[in-house]
Amino acid sequence: MLTANTIPAKALLPPPEHAVIAKAIETHFPPGRVLQTMTALAGDASNRRYFRATVTGGPPHSVIIMQLAEPEGFKQSEEAVSGAGHQISELPFVNVRSHLANVKIPVPTLYFYDQSSGLLYLEDFGDVTLAEAVGRTDPSSVESRYKQAIDVLVQIQVHATIPADPKCVAFHRSFDVPLLMWEFDHFLEYGVERRRGVPLSGTDGVAIRGVFEKIANELASQSRVFTHRDYHSRNLMVDGQRLGVIDFQDALMGPATYDLASLLRDAYIQLDDTLVDELVEYYLDQLSDRQVGWINRAGFCRLFDLMSIQRNLKAAGRFVYIDRVKGNPKFLADIPRVLGYVKRNLEKYPELVTLRKHLSPHVPELQ
Repeated sequence: MLTANTIPAKALLPPPEHAVIAKAIETHFPPGRVLQTMTALAGDASNRRYFRATVTGGPPHSVIIMQLAEPEGFKQSEEAVSGAGHQISELPFVNVRSHLANVKIPVPTLYFYDQSSGLLYLEDFGDVTLAEAVGRTDPSSVESRYKQAIDVLVQIQVHATIPADPKCVAFHRSFDVPLLMWEFDHFLEYGVERRRGVPLSGTDGVAIRGVFEKIANELASQSRVFTHRDYHSRNLMVDGQRLGVIDFQDALMGPATYDLASLLRDAYIQLDDTLVDELVEYYLDQLSDRQVGWINRAGFCRLFDLMSIQRNLKAAGRFVYIDRVKGNPKFLADIPRVLGYVKRNLEKYPELVTLRKHLSPHVPELQ
């Protein structure tokens, strides 16, 4: 079953009371820990809010408090989910975090989950995202940071995939054809029709969806691995020498190319094409070292480009959705970047000429 929620924009929740946080730290942290300050942090595109609490009396000296939009709020993902018929008995963030922590993926420690208040007390990975870190360093360091991100991704794909954990919700939902097509249609609805204010014509719509279906079927035919679903530079935190992974609650089983495309064809930071090619080769080398590599590397690169088209179109539509439905326009500036990726990939493959012909009149960035 495929379901999705359209969650309207809401006013910011009032911050949790200082006394509630102080009591939780006194009760659920080691003895002697005392709350000192609590500061609101910049949020993301979700309805969650984040705060940093400073603590005296011993480690941890700071804690990230995630405030859900409503208690159990993550049980209703803002994304479409394929396999939603599986009974969810635990908050997906908590559920997926537990599985990733068990296989030594660097996810934040969960100190305490106040279920009644919708508050999660998490390890503080600091404020520096991968996007921010590479924006202030030299090219050789950029390559090193991205190789580290690929090392973590390979670790996720290898160690979080096998053996399967039936208790983890990610193993009960998958990136199948219906979900890939939902994301394509999400782009058509918001990235084309809502953005232009004009319905897509019948002839163009039929031709575009026909190509989308072929791409979705080819992508879905790949063997599936544990997929973060939003593995990009703003969900990877640079914490000293460690790279921490956050925002993993929508994880599922999907094509190996999905998270790699999210990372290397990122909506928020553009990497040099030569570096992207080198990093794809590095990724394949890491898999080969673990005896799970791709024999046909050229075929993998083609699938990576097709996956990038799918992922980038979905992102462009999502950014319009976040603006029109949730009242947050700050991601609109990233649309030209992701559609620029799409344009270059459409020009790269002759079999996609039909898609470009019928789609580009409705998307200026593809012309």
